[in-house]
Amino acid sequence: MSIESTVLERIVPTKDEMSRISETAKKLKAVVCDYLSEHDINVDVQFVGSFAKGTFLSDPDLDLFLLFPEEVPRKELEAIGLQVGHDVLGGVRMYAEHPYTRGMYEGLNVDLVPSYNLTSTEQLRTAVDRTPFHTDYVMSRMTDEQRNEVRLLKKFMKGIDVYGAEPNTRGFSGYLCEILVMHYGNFLNVLENAKNWKEGTTLIIEKKGPPIIGPLIVYDPVDQRRNVASAVHIDTLSLFIVAAKAYLQSPSMKFFFPEERTPLSRTELERISERNGSRIITVVFERPDVIEDNLYSQLWKTRYALTRKLNDFDYNVLKSVHEMFDNTLEIVFELERDLLSKTYKHAGPPVWVKAADSFISKWKNNEYGPPFIEDGCWNVVAERMYFTAKEMLVDEAAISGIGREINPNTMKVRDHETSLNETDPNLLTMLMDPKRSWEV
Repeated sequence: MSIESTVLERIVPTKDEMSRISETAKKLKAVVCDYLSEHDINVDVQFVGSFAKGTFLSDPDLDLFLLFPEEVPRKELEAIGLQVGHDVLGGVRMYAEHPYTRGMYEGLNVDLVPSYNLTSTEQLRTAVDRTPFHTDYVMSRMTDEQRNEVRLLKKFMKGIDVYGAEPNTRGFSGYLCEILVMHYGNFLNVLENAKNWKEGTTLIIEKKGPPIIGPLIVYDPVDQRRNVASAVHIDTLSLFIVAAKAYLQSPSMKFFFPEERTPLSRTELERISERNGSRIITVVFERPDVIEDNLYSQLWKTRYALTRKLNDFDYNVLKSVHEMFDNTLEIVFELERDLLSKTYKHAGPPVWVKAADSFISKWKNNEYGPPFIEDGCWNVVAERMYFTAKEMLVDEAAISGIGREINPNTMKVRDHETSLNETDPNLLTMLMDPKRSWEV
C-alpha cells in the first residue's frame, strides 16, 4: 500500500463522521432560516468553505453565509448579520476587514458571515463576497477522486507548516489547495510541478488578469483581478518547494504526521551558542486584547522592526523566531554579539569639501583623540551610543516601527543568561537548532 493510501485511511472522515457533521449542519441551517423567517429578514443562506466542497479533513468549521440583497446598505448588513450571530450562536464578534460572528453549534465551530448576494464578482461590496463564487466554482468542477487528493495536499501542507492564509502561517489557503489539485490533476502532480517553481511563478487557471507581482501568482478563476496566492510569503513558498523535492525523492509519513520534537537542554543550547560564537536575547511584550490574526501581523512587523534596529547598531541578527503565548508576545534573536566596544570609527567628509571645517571644529577636543585622515576623508574615534543590545532595545524599540497595538511600555528584555533560564525551551530550540518538520 502506498504512503498516500495509508494517509488517506487516517484522514478521510468516516461515513458516521460525515453523517454526524451533515446532520449538525442541516440543523444549524434550519435554526438560522427559522430565525430569519420569524424576524422577517429577507436573506438567502448558503454553506461555503471546505464543508460545502467536501474537502475537509476532520471536524470542519461550518462557514454559513447570510446573503443579503444588493440594495441593503452596508451598515445595515453588518448590524443584522452580527445580531443574527449573537442570537443564534451567542458567539464572539470577529472584526477583521469585515465583521462576522464565530461560535459553536453542537460541538462544531461556526462562522456566521453576512455578505451580499451578487450575480458576478465585477462589483464586489465586501471582502468576503467572492467566497460563494469560490465554492460554486469548485463544486462544479472538482471530481470525487480529487476531493481526497485535496485532503492529501492539505495534510501535507499542515505537516510541513505551510497551510493557512492567516498572518501567522502566511501560507496556502484551502481554496488555493483545491485550485492546485484541479489544475494539476492530483496530489503527486502538484508536487512534481511545485519542485520546479521559483519566485514569480504564475498559474493562469481560466484567463490572465492584470499584471500582479508576488512570490506565487495564481489568477483567481472567478475574479482575474485577484491573486489566490497573495498570502503566500516567499519563505513559505520556498519551504513548500523544498518539501516537494524531498518527498518525491524519499516519501515518508513524517511529511503528513511530523513527530513532536523534544526541546534541547540548557547545556545543549549553550554548546550551540558557544560553537557559533553567538548570543541570545529575548524581547517580551504583554499581549494586548486584539484579534489574533491582526496581532500576528503586528508581531511579524515588530520582529522585522527590531531586527533592523539590531542590525543598524551592529549587533547583527543571525536568526530570529517568535511566538504568541496566553499573556505575552515573545521574539528571540540569535546575535553575532550582544556587547560592543566602547568606541568606533566615525567617518567624516572628504578633506576638500566645505563641511570638513565644521567636522574638524566639532571634534577638535574629542576625548578619544583628534580627527585623522584616511582614504581622503576625515575620521574620528567616537563613543558609541549603546554598548549592549539590551540597553539599545530599551531605548529604541518605541521608535523602531513595531506593531501599532503592541505597547513598548510593557516590554522586557532578557539577556543571554536570562533567556537560557526563562525563555520557552521549544522556542530556543527552534532558534538555535532549526529543523524541518519531516527531519525531526
